[in-house]
Amino acid sequence: MKYKYCFILIAALLVTVDASAQRKSKKKAQQQPKLEIVEPEKVDTPQVVKEYIDSLSVLRQQLDSIQRVNASLRAEVTDGRYFRLFVPTTFYHSGANKWLSLTPNSGDEVTDAVDEAMMSLYLRRPDLVKNNESRLREAGSLREDVYQELTQQVDLTEKAEPVPEEPEVVPIGLVVVKPNFWKFKADGYLQFLQNYVSGNWYKGGESNYSAVGALTLDLNYNDKDRITFDNKLEMKLGFQTSRTDTVHKFKTNNDLLRFTSKLGLQAHKRWYYTLQLLAYTQFARGYKANDDFVYSDFFSPFKLNVGIGMEYKVEALNKKLTGSLNFLPLSFNFTYVGRKALTSRNGISGDHHTLEDFGSQFTANLQWKLTDQVTWKTRLYANTSYHSALVEWENQFQLQISKYISANLFLYPRYDDSNVYDDELGYFQFQEYSSLGISYTF
Repeated sequence: MKYKYCFILIAALLVTVDASAQRKSKKKAQQQPKLEIVEPEKVDTPQVVKEYIDSLSVLRQQLDSIQRVNASLRAEVTDGRYFRLFVPTTFYHSGANKWLSLTPNSGDEVTDAVDEAMMSLYLRRPDLVKNNESRLREAGSLREDVYQELTQQVDLTEKAEPVPEEPEVVPIGLVVVKPNFWKFKADGYLQFLQNYVSGNWYKGGESNYSAVGALTLDLNYNDKDRITFDNKLEMKLGFQTSRTDTVHKFKTNNDLLRFTSKLGLQAHKRWYYTLQLLAYTQFARGYKANDDFVYSDFFSPFKLNVGIGMEYKVEALNKKLTGSLNFLPLSFNFTYVGRKALTSRNGISGDHHTLEDFGSQFTANLQWKLTDQVTWKTRLYANTSYHSALVEWENQFQLQISKYISANLFLYPRYDDSNVYDDELGYFQFQEYSSLGISYTF
């Protein structure tokens, strides 16, 4: 009781001293003269100071917002020490080790509480324990306990535009290559045929040898826009021998020298306005067996045709069928025969060596790759001067046996009513041969 009275007495003394001090300070304040507060004159603040104060205010707001973000992140961090309470029931060694050791407490209240709860579960409901810590460690899916809180720290950084990386300047040599719109192509073959028949062969006949060579040169221009210029030179010459021919050791069985030139201006897609020139003659004299008469010769005849019209570029069957179709409704025909004896056989009357007329013309040049080894090349030529007509249909079937070996079958029907009429075939003519030999394309 006496301690109680002592505390009451001390409190009363402290209250009395505080009241006395307040009265003295109040009296002293009344005795001092009053000071009037005079507002200072307004001074214009420099613009630099204002901008600096504004920047400090903005920086302060940014720092406050970052501190709030950091505080919210720290508040949302979860404690990883409780994970054993929420995963499938597993027997962990830490709880049992603590119960069996002399120091059951590890110093971490959360860990000790979790271990105690797990041991209670092991003792009361052992049927719920389906796995143990040793198996999990062998499987490699058990992580160590996390005792340190993971937090994210946001720092204030200046936002700056990325600086583009400038590549190192490397000197290079620039070469301007002018496009080449010209394409050159050539293919040729040299083939032989031998036929032996004994003197007593039951069907008769005679032995003979023959050879034929051909060379085709193509020089074409295409500017990939509108203009095309195609040029083709065809040369073919063949000879044969015959025992029954006592006049000639050998004579020609195939003779052609032909040049075709076409200038095209694109009208629409595959249609072109075309100006075509066609000129052809032969290399050597043409004979018949046991006959000295010359039936044809170089420039006897020579034929020239110039026509204007339309051309259609053919491209079908996955580019296996290619070529062109020329429709020339207006054409000029010129024929020259050097040998006087052959003028009448070529439709020229009197003492003239030339013949000029106008007409219409159609030309089809197609190539069809039937298989990888078999190719069909065909040319159909039709020309009419409205008082005579000429139709030629050349067909060549080529079998490519190897890279350099090929076989050819040539079929050539022809109709010409300006020639001499034959009692058996009339104005129709026909030529056929087959051969085997060397071929090359470049």
